[in-house]
Amino acid sequence: MQIDKHTIVTLAYSVVDSDGNLIDAGEHPLIYLHGGYGGIFEKIEEELVGQVAGFQKDIRLQPEEAFGEYDAELVMMEPRDLFPEDIEVGMQFERASSKEDEDGMLFTITDIAEGKVVVDGNHPLAGMALVFSCTVSDVRAATPEEIEHGHVHGEGGHLH
Repeated sequence: MQIDKHTIVTLAYSVVDSDGNLIDAGEHPLIYLHGGYGGIFEKIEEELVGQVAGFQKDIRLQPEEAFGEYDAELVMMEPRDLFPEDIEVGMQFERASSKEDEDGMLFTITDIAEGKVVVDGNHPLAGMALVFSCTVSDVRAATPEEIEHGHVHGEGGHLH
């Protein structure tokens, strides 16, 4: 079966940065609903349309095609007293959105010093070019329920 809209695609994969440093070894297969459901980056979907099990490809992603450009405006210094006592560098928290229909942003604590906490709202891979190496392991038709819900069900996918 060929990869097309409303197919479930299983990929063996790994991700490295532009210098070849391993970012994600892909210990578990990536299984997603193909066709614009947001389960994988758009450029990867475009590269996989029409392919079948066994297809292999290295897909180069520029920052804007992956986790976005690094935005210095998302790095903020906040007073230490706004945070619980037990915070540490590397901890993450979600800042609530001011809009009802919008998810909050995830921030990472990058420094704590002199009564201040530095938080960064960028994805840890923002600003990085990546190489997504993949092999299509399986392609199957999505069930009507998977299409309706917009994601994979069953083994390796989302269960209700």
